[in-house]
Amino acid sequence: MQLYNTLSAEERARLIDDAGKQRLTLSFYAYARIENPTQFRNELFIAWNPLEVLGRIYVAHEGINAQLSLPADHFYEFKDTIEAYDFMKGIRLNVAVEQDDHSFLKLTIKVRDKIVADGLEDDSFDPTNIGVHLKAKEFNDLLEDPNTIVVDMRNHYESEIGHFTGAIKPDVDTFRESLPIIEEQLSEHKQDKKLLMYCTGGIRCEKASAYFKHKGFENVYQLEGGIIEYTRQVKAEGLQSKFIGKNFVFDHRLGERITDDIVSNCHQCGKPCDNHTNCANEACHLLFIQCDECASTMEGCCSTECVDIIHLPEAEQKALRRGIKNGNMIFKKGKSDVLTYKNSATGITGTAPTTLEKRVRSQESRVRSQESRVKKKPIGKGIHFFPKASIGQFFLESGELKPGDTVLISGPTTGDQQLTIAEMFVDDAPAQIATSGDIVSFKVPFRIRLSDKLYLVD
Repeated sequence: MQLYNTLSAEERARLIDDAGKQRLTLSFYAYARIENPTQFRNELFIAWNPLEVLGRIYVAHEGINAQLSLPADHFYEFKDTIEAYDFMKGIRLNVAVEQDDHSFLKLTIKVRDKIVADGLEDDSFDPTNIGVHLKAKEFNDLLEDPNTIVVDMRNHYESEIGHFTGAIKPDVDTFRESLPIIEEQLSEHKQDKKLLMYCTGGIRCEKASAYFKHKGFENVYQLEGGIIEYTRQVKAEGLQSKFIGKNFVFDHRLGERITDDIVSNCHQCGKPCDNHTNCANEACHLLFIQCDECASTMEGCCSTECVDIIHLPEAEQKALRRGIKNGNMIFKKGKSDVLTYKNSATGITGTAPTTLEKRVRSQESRVRSQESRVKKKPIGKGIHFFPKASIGQFFLESGELKPGDTVLISGPTTGDQQLTIAEMFVDDAPAQIATSGDIVSFKVPFRIRLSDKLYLVD
């Protein structure tokens, strides 16, 4: 009996491509008393694995927190599996604003102490005594009340790229850090102000509202279904979105566009930008905001040190990662001393810091001094592979591409594969040029993967 994922992300991506099915990305949560979380976890895996459910799910004695994707044609079968449990009958499923067949590539169901790490002793207060749930229109109306204080219950890297206007946005890395900070900052307004909270899908506010009521806040409200459900209601009812920018999501997409507003800046040069990326050096993997220009200059990396590493042979890179305890390095969220603009005091209107200019000059000098190295610049990433036609599809993030260009496709599994483009397609039509933002396709004599980067070879 299979109880754990046995396929790699690359193998699962290939199966998704071969199946050719539209997938739905969705999330849900439920607080309930689960006597045997391990048994519950195993039951879910046995039920979901045949339905091709993929995602990251946490279960605990206090309930379930799920973010996942599944083939659209299995939706009702999936719904039946969760409604077999009384506490999930009629549960709200938050369907993603933007869909991506590769949002999740593994089914991981983990038993945890908490479904959200809040650092609270639940026995010390009543977690069911929650705040008032508000729908989108009610939330918008309360935002206009001068006696309302609106608080973003998410982390700094989430609120940085999108938030409700006028919201307090704690500069924290984790949810558990935000609770005492908010209580202290608003301690003088427990009776005279309305505390209005929101988060991605509602789960953090569910626990926070009960905690703040326990701490003496008398008027506590929360956005029902979070930003995801708010956006759905705004579109369905023709309301004005008071949320601006992007909604950060914890899957391959890293964000959903809610409005066209760009409310954040590139962490390396300061230009308006809200595209999160992970450092191309797998031993770093720092999450940060990077514009197309810096992505090209820094080759998708957060620092020149990481640029040096990604140019090493793959075997050497793996050797550097092997045995090193990277837990405190990997998955840092937008806070590192290598992020020049993020750590500068120049302000949004300032020029790019001189430290970045030094990095650029250092990189150029390094490239010139190593004539044997292939000169390349990153221009895109792999997004799909059509096995029958042997066609690779790429998203062009910067620069231009045309037939006759030599490209390098590079990734942990693919290795370094160089070829010259004979014929290419843009949005499935023959084309002589592709520019930034285009989806470009061309024949490749090997399978490409989502982890592959596309480089233009000089």
